[in-house]
Amino acid sequence: MIELCRRDFLKGAGAAGAGCALATALPGTLAAMGAQPLSGSEKAIPSICEMCSTRCPISARVLDGKAVYIEGNAAAKSFGGKVCARGGAGHSLLYDPQRLVKPLKRVGERGEGKWQEIEWSEAYGILAQRLEQIRRDHGAETVAFSSKSGSLSGHLFHFAKAFGSPNTFTHATTCPGAYVVAAKAMFGGKVKRDLGNSKYIINFGHNLYEGINMSETRAMMKAQTDKRAKLVVFEPRFSIVADKADEWYAIRPGSDVAVALALCHVLISENLYDKAFIERYVEGFEAFAAEVSAYTPEWAETISDVPAQDIRRIAREFAKAAPHAVVDFGHRATFTPEEFDMRRALYAANVLIGNFERKGGIYFGQKAAGYNKLAGESVAPVLGKPGVADMPKPTAKRIDQMDEQYAMMWSEGGIYQSVIDATLEAKPYQLRGWVMCRTNPMQTMTDRAKVVESLKKLDFVAVVDVYISETAAWADLILPESTYLERDEEISDKSGKSPGYYVRQRVVDVIGDTKPSWQIFRELGLKMGMDKYYPWETMETLQLLQANKDVALLNHIKEKGFVSYGKPLMLREKSMVQEFVTAYPGAHVADEDGSYASLLKFKTPSGKIELVSPKVEAMAPGRGGIKYRPVTLKQPNELYFIQGKVAVHTNGATHNIPMLANLMSDNAVWVHPSTAEALGIKDGDAIRLKSSVGVEEGKALVTKGIRPDTLFAYMGFGSKNRELVRASGKGIHCGNLLPNMTAPVCGMNVHTTGVILEKA
Repeated sequence: MIELCRRDFLKGAGAAGAGCALATALPGTLAAMGAQPLSGSEKAIPSICEMCSTRCPISARVLDGKAVYIEGNAAAKSFGGKVCARGGAGHSLLYDPQRLVKPLKRVGERGEGKWQEIEWSEAYGILAQRLEQIRRDHGAETVAFSSKSGSLSGHLFHFAKAFGSPNTFTHATTCPGAYVVAAKAMFGGKVKRDLGNSKYIINFGHNLYEGINMSETRAMMKAQTDKRAKLVVFEPRFSIVADKADEWYAIRPGSDVAVALALCHVLISENLYDKAFIERYVEGFEAFAAEVSAYTPEWAETISDVPAQDIRRIAREFAKAAPHAVVDFGHRATFTPEEFDMRRALYAANVLIGNFERKGGIYFGQKAAGYNKLAGESVAPVLGKPGVADMPKPTAKRIDQMDEQYAMMWSEGGIYQSVIDATLEAKPYQLRGWVMCRTNPMQTMTDRAKVVESLKKLDFVAVVDVYISETAAWADLILPESTYLERDEEISDKSGKSPGYYVRQRVVDVIGDTKPSWQIFRELGLKMGMDKYYPWETMETLQLLQANKDVALLNHIKEKGFVSYGKPLMLREKSMVQEFVTAYPGAHVADEDGSYASLLKFKTPSGKIELVSPKVEAMAPGRGGIKYRPVTLKQPNELYFIQGKVAVHTNGATHNIPMLANLMSDNAVWVHPSTAEALGIKDGDAIRLKSSVGVEEGKALVTKGIRPDTLFAYMGFGSKNRELVRASGKGIHCGNLLPNMTAPVCGMNVHTTGVILEKA
């Protein structure tokens, strides 16, 4: 093992500014701990990245005891054996002197920035005592538990259930929730897009060339370069994906749904839709057709500024390319209160051309159990589901259950921002505590001032993180989590057109005194006498239970890191079905036309795709059908303010990582030249943005790549806590300008508002 001195740590962190020196004064950080050994595997270990929520398969190893080299896992072919800039910077997080490696407790006023290092035994004692006190005095339901969705979040929620609280939340309503709930309403479950085989792609701001998902980004590149697919982008700014498009339309913010419905109008009125598909698989077509009959391209032009003649032509071209064409249903788009119907309208355009389970369209993923049943043999292993049979069922209602319209979100991560209302207004009852893991609502929720007010009001706040994040800075207790390079996790499902799995494995021995969050919440559970809910001791035990005690299978998955099984399958793609039945002699017999079209089912009340949903109508009267509703996102004297992702950062999580901070530490505000000239603003000038809830100052980036009535900034910047030395005060804080508004049905935290721009 090589001793890594403080100078080495600073060198490994990169030249991230003189602020690094201040990190030595912060208790609990790597710099404060001093020299630490760096040891780990010199052999490449397949694992999973966590520099963003995509969690790409990687391979990593320690080089000469001095550094960690990270690359893509070549076994994951759709990912191309590559990593993005964020993925390649994982070692910079690992070595960062400002990274937390010891538990901290607050010793000053909340948010004052005064901390004391403590041992884990004391940390568990404080956490157990405070949670037990709240449960005894006010009930377990008065503690909320939240985590970024995905990796290890289940361990926090397992603890919450054992504790007795129903109030568990992911980040869904601040990012991906709308398209998930819309798919649930229309199709009965999540769907995937086959971008790589598309011949025509319509994109409403899903910027895969900046908000990189390595597999999907490469798929769209493949479609554009190898298949010469046409890409049409509707987005208010000239993003990277707009730059790579064949056509870009600077659509008015919030008007996406109008254009999507106008596309549907053309497909139906000109008989360009797949009548056989609609008749066989779709419920509510007549009502939908009647609704969209009024949504002409000419009508949409008045709302969106997209020329009517172009909407008609694009709809015709899209239909001509069917079924190997797709309207990308997005991830983050121009958020609007009508987010739910915007996503449903995007899905509806796909439904009309019958691209479901066709190459280049949308499809359901093939999980192992269903795939094996079709094949007539065990092609892929079906993982076990380790659990506890007698887990307690919380008796109290969730805080987001006061409004029935959000019922579909209760099991999809919940309405995250309801934590704020329950804390400040006791709706439907008063929250007293908040336990968070790898989530930063001070950056990702809207109306930062309200989030601060909530954190001040709560009796107790605990945070598990790798940094003193902007949210952790307001906690009473911070527990340091091991980075993704230092921990093992359960096997995760990564199925696509065929079943697949991957697993995160430790590459580097733990630096400092950190723990993976699964261990933190297990040990806290034991401290609080919940032993019976934790019948396992190690992650390896859980992995072995997942593998149904098949040691050879577990070792195989670990050795490869990413494994896929069987032949790719889409039920309505005849060539794929033919290869499938040839490969598996006992497979389900194909239909007369050579497809598996008769096996395509939807887990909706009708068993079909629902363009009109009685279930949604019962939850939210008047919203069962897809329709246009006008929204007001700004006042006449204001400019639209929108945000988006950048390729070198992840939301509110990576802006203090040395290598990435070096690449981009500020978020200048995009301003159109005509707007800038009218206000006497030049490129690089100091500017001020005022909204109904906050004021931010930053710099202007004068560019023609934005609408004159719109301002844009990359999100996640402008941190206001001094502990994040590199990120503090750099750029504007988007959440400080956005009012707290929740979209109907899907519960999305709306991320578009109006602002007044002036020269500072």
